[in-house]
Amino acid sequence: MNQLFPNLKASPIIAVDDEPNNLKLLGKMLRAEGYTNLVLLEDPRDALDACVRLNPALVLLDLNMPILDGYGVLKQLRDLGSPLLPPVIVLTAQASSEFLLKAFEAGARDYVTKPFERAELMARVRNALEAHLAHRFVWAQKSVLQEIVQERTLELRQTRLQVIRRLGRAAEYRDNETGNHIVRMSRICALLAERSGWSSEAAELMLHASPMHDIGKIGIPDGILLKPGKLTADEWRIMKRHVFIGADILSGEVTDLLALAREIALSHHEKWDGSGYPHGLAGERIPLSGRIVALADVFDALTSERPYKNAWTVEEAVAYITSESGRHFDPDLVPVFCHALPEVLAIRAQHADRGSDTPCH
Repeated sequence: MNQLFPNLKASPIIAVDDEPNNLKLLGKMLRAEGYTNLVLLEDPRDALDACVRLNPALVLLDLNMPILDGYGVLKQLRDLGSPLLPPVIVLTAQASSEFLLKAFEAGARDYVTKPFERAELMARVRNALEAHLAHRFVWAQKSVLQEIVQERTLELRQTRLQVIRRLGRAAEYRDNETGNHIVRMSRICALLAERSGWSSEAAELMLHASPMHDIGKIGIPDGILLKPGKLTADEWRIMKRHVFIGADILSGEVTDLLALAREIALSHHEKWDGSGYPHGLAGERIPLSGRIVALADVFDALTSERPYKNAWTVEEAVAYITSESGRHFDPDLVPVFCHALPEVLAIRAQHADRGSDTPCH
């Protein structure tokens, strides 16, 4: 028994020949060699169905047959488009090079002319089987490795997203933004992105990038970040540096996720009329990602209770956002937000802060 391929002799073999005597002889030779899984077909029209059902490791095929010749069978097999088609050894009385080349062009792997010598044919059968089983083994290993890589990639992606979420939460905790603000804000951002025409993949990137919008606050001194009163001019200049700190934290590795997170960190404090920071960008010079995050962040912050303020009603917050259309917020984005308000409120209800009542309206 072949130690590399212990099931070699049990591999399915299909033989197709319209001459019954040829089939009987071929079957007798193969069985004498120890092959046990044989399917002998006199009608070539049965070959395709048998190959689909049995997934043979080898096909032995005559060329000169009525109704459907060997070339027709080869075409049917090739049209299956399978990467693991069984090898085909042509057994024919046609000895000219014209027939041989045509058979190889049609997909045959080997060509043996009748009458053939038994030892030679059995050697060719064994070689074809070993090559095909090795191909199957490599293909199976490749599939297993691809699955492993996909699993590991998914695990790494999930780990990366968890790190991003936790960093976003860390920045919010430093700024007294507790609870599910980050969760709500990011989901509202993804909703508005999709309603603004972004693809589902891009909207998902927004979902995972937007929690990092204020990550730079990690680098702001507590005395300024947590100051209860109004900041002085110098303190405000220091506070505004958090956008650059955030951009620096998110720079380096170039991925779509981090690139979007960095863009948001730099642009979500810009205002439509150019009065925002850090660069005083106006209108569509502000990336749409930053415009979306600005609106979603402000709405959820206004309607959330904090130790230093009461929650606004939804009506009050919507009225404020509408009044700031064309000043703070993108005037084309505000109607998108208002139209999506039922879904926004569903997000708020689903991710309400623990211990809070149903969001007020």
